[in-house]
Amino acid sequence: MAFFREDLAEDIREYSERLSGLLKKRKRTRLALLAAGLDELALHPSSDAVLAVEAALDLIDDAQGLPFDECRLRCRFYRAFFGDGQATALIAGEIAHLASEKLTAAESLHLLWRSLSWAAQSRALHARQRAGVSSERSAEWFEMEVRTYEAHFKNAITSKMVDGSEPKDSGDAGLSIPTWEEEPLEHQTRPTNGVVVINGVGNDTTAEGKRVAKEFEKFKQRELPLPGMPQLTEVRARLIAEFPYAVTVIDNVLEGLDGRANLYLRPMILLGAPGSGKTEFAKRLSKELGAPFEVISCGGLSDSAIGGTARRWSSGEPSLAIMAVRRHRCAGPILILDEIDKIGTSRNNGNVHDVLIGLYEPVTSRCWHDPYIQAPCDLSHVSWLMTANSIEPIPRALRDRCRILRFPTPGADQLPTLASRILERLYIDAGYDPRWAKPLEGFELDALAKVWTGGSIRRLERVVEGLRKAREQARRQQ
Repeated sequence: MAFFREDLAEDIREYSERLSGLLKKRKRTRLALLAAGLDELALHPSSDAVLAVEAALDLIDDAQGLPFDECRLRCRFYRAFFGDGQATALIAGEIAHLASEKLTAAESLHLLWRSLSWAAQSRALHARQRAGVSSERSAEWFEMEVRTYEAHFKNAITSKMVDGSEPKDSGDAGLSIPTWEEEPLEHQTRPTNGVVVINGVGNDTTAEGKRVAKEFEKFKQRELPLPGMPQLTEVRARLIAEFPYAVTVIDNVLEGLDGRANLYLRPMILLGAPGSGKTEFAKRLSKELGAPFEVISCGGLSDSAIGGTARRWSSGEPSLAIMAVRRHRCAGPILILDEIDKIGTSRNNGNVHDVLIGLYEPVTSRCWHDPYIQAPCDLSHVSWLMTANSIEPIPRALRDRCRILRFPTPGADQLPTLASRILERLYIDAGYDPRWAKPLEGFELDALAKVWTGGSIRRLERVVEGLRKAREQARRQQ
């Protein structure tokens, strides 16, 4: 079935308006309810509006030469578009049935992987429903996911065919696709020595292509190491010593890592008040876990900065993830997006959130098309950590793909521990041996307590820095 401009969202409006206009020309009372439902669907597309149109169709006994069967089928596609897993499964069945009819081998094969893609999408929608994830924003990523599934099945099937023979039976593992809420097997207990991130460079016969191919020559079809798993009990102890007020967050982050061969963190948002230490925690966590990491400030960040820029432009460059992989020569770096809520929801910022959604999905990240390399890249082992002061500016479609951990604000009772740690770090940053950071005396803690009663770590750092300078000044005067 063809859709207007090959876009379901466009088709909903265009088809509804056209069929409504056709019904109104008939000037029959029994068609008025259906016409009104189509008008509502065109103006305010939603799952409820589609159901209202289907209900109106059920009240009409005689089609009277009107394309009601086609309308029912389109409504099924529309319901799938809005996140209805049952409708998606029915469409998969219809396509499979069509593939079983007397078609050419090429047509049947094309319908086969299309049917499988709709079946996989149905499973993903059902899993989201079981997990309690709202399907209201499903339309934002529905078509992208279906196309990605279709590309996956097409590659999986055709790669197993030799000289036109039937695909070899390799069991279920070859076509296993994890949904967003399930972690791929390679992120669980199976040991992995390395991963090929870049298999090749597209259009490498052009001048630009040759330049990019030379740039990534050392990375093409070569396995890059993944971060190993450190001793988590030691990591936990060191993190708690530095962030004693964030024990719950530390345990939530580390609990899913035990027993794995390689480090991988599911997309995660650390949500907390400004100055609570979220960014510092993300950096310390990455360092303690032994993974290379980078911190990216999200203020004014564009979609091309995240997803890469086409090589034809003078400013062309790979995606942030590819650059991190190349810089650290590691297939699984950690990228920390600082203050992701500052990206905003305006489309003037480009499709930043849409790009991130694709990078967070296990399937799309495994075959991420980098516009600079012009070829699929495996970015499924890259870990994403985000910090945010507020959750509201972040679209639900992106939130649904992330773990959200509330990062607490330290209280006054944490002052002795925090001040001592900050003082030690300040001495190190100033180029001194950490042993210069003598334990804080009682009168110093009392002075700090009068100024800092809990809250912003940044404010406490400024106060402790003032104390350190006072110490140094007193020492020089002796």
